Amino acid sequence: MTTSAADLLLWVALPYVCLAVFVVGHIWRYRQDQFGWTSRTSQLFEHRWLRWGSPLFHLGAFMVIGGHIVGLAVPDSWTEAAGISEHAYHATAVWAGSVAGIAMVTGLGMLCARRLLTRRIRLGTDRSDKLLFPLLAATVLLGISATAAHNVFGAGYDYRETISVWFRGIFTLRPQPEAITGAPLLFQLHALTACLLFAAWPFTRLVHVWSAPIGYLSRPYLVYRRRAIAQAPVPHSAPAQQPGTRRTRHPA
Repeated sequence: MTTSAADLLLWVALPYVCLAVFVVGHIWRYRQDQFGWTSRTSQLFEHRWLRWGSPLFHLGAFMVIGGHIVGLAVPDSWTEAAGISEHAYHATAVWAGSVAGIAMVTGLGMLCARRLLTRRIRLGTDRSDKLLFPLLAATVLLGISATAAHNVFGAGYDYRETISVWFRGIFTLRPQPEAITGAPLLFQLHALTACLLFAAWPFTRLVHVWSAPIGYLSRPYLVYRRRAIAQAPVPHSAPAQQPGTRRTRHPA
C-alpha cells in the first residue's frame, strides 16, 4: 500500500515533532519556570463546583489513561497470553471506557463552567489556559464520540489492529502510517488532537502531573482560617502618689 506525502506529514512527521516539543519543552520549563510548575489552584475563589468537578475529572482521566496504555501499548497477543479473550477485553474496554469518559467529561464541563461563570477565575485565566481547555475538551469529546459511534452503537471497530500498530511504531522508530490511514475519521481526529495536546503540555498547567502523585495522596489538608487580631496588652500604671507625700528609700 502506497503512502502519500500528506500521510507521512500527518502520521510520521507531526507525531515526532510533537514528541520532541514535549520532551524539550519540559526541560525548558523546568529550567526557566520552576515557580510556575503548579496547577495554579483557584479554590479560594470558588470551591463548590471544584469540590465535585476536580475529583470526577481526575478519576476519569486516570482511568482513561490506563485504558489507553493497555489498548495502545500492549499488543493483543500479550492480553491473550494472560488469559483475557478478545471479546472480554473489548467488552471491558468499551463499558469501562464509557464510564471513565463520562466522568471525565462531566468533571471537565464543571471546571470549564466555573471558570467562565466566576468572574475572578475568568479574569485569572491566562493564554495557556485558553489553549489548554479547548484542546483538552476536543480530544476527550472526539475519543468518546469515536467509541460511541463505532463500538457502542455501531458494528464495532478493532483499533488494536490499526491505530495501536501505528502508535507502537512511533516509539519503536518503525513508523507505519498505513496502519492508521484506513481508520475511521473520528479516530484519526482523536489521534491528531492528542498529538497537539502532548505538544502543548509543557507550556500549560498540566506539568503539575509530574509533581503531584506521590506526596499528594498522603499530605494533610490545607486549612485556611482567619487570623485573630491580638490586642496589645494595656501596661499597668504605677499607683498614683498622694499630694504632699514624698517617696523615700529605706535602707535595707
